[in-house]
Amino acid sequence: MTRTYLPGILAMAAVVVASNILVQFLFGNWLTWGAFTYPVAFLVTDVMNRVYGATAARRVVLAGFAVGVICSLVGTQIMGEFGPLVTLRIAIGSGVAFLVAQLSDVAIFSALRGGKWWRAPLASTLVGSTLDTAIFFTVAFSGALTALEPGNDVSWAGEMLPLLGSGPIAPLWVSLAVADWGVKLSLALVALVPFRLIVARLTGNQATTA
Repeated sequence: MTRTYLPGILAMAAVVVASNILVQFLFGNWLTWGAFTYPVAFLVTDVMNRVYGATAARRVVLAGFAVGVICSLVGTQIMGEFGPLVTLRIAIGSGVAFLVAQLSDVAIFSALRGGKWWRAPLASTLVGSTLDTAIFFTVAFSGALTALEPGNDVSWAGEMLPLLGSGPIAPLWVSLAVADWGVKLSLALVALVPFRLIVARLTGNQATTA
């Protein structure tokens, strides 16, 4: 691992650690604070991809995955009021979602990198964010996957309620997923500004269409 990639690795590790901590604290009825920090992972991946290439971006993703696994293992050993802070289903969902979403982001960004400067980061982040949300919430909370961890009662997540409090009737976990997805899509647009500024600073020019 070259010293060049170290800032990206440290940034990704910081995002993963912060998100694992903040996901335990609610923001309103449908979100956790982690929903606002985790999308920064896509920004880190895209900056690394644009400046140093796909190989560097994948290395940073793998480093972030390793940190996430460590955080999950630590969380399974810490007991809260209702059991371990991190259950097996949440650990599996988080790890698989992160890896699939981030590696998909790298592949899509690389395929689109020759176009307008904003196309690659926007498209890759939108697809990656959608995959991340769909995989994580389905694995962690869907009643159809109870066999993954029979001893973990997630029936609360299957409570049928109006979607986001006012829409059609759906399981609670679907509302949580839709809210999380909405935040990620919004932040994908906002992240274009720091993406352009950071890339310009690192490359020493204003061109981001390499």
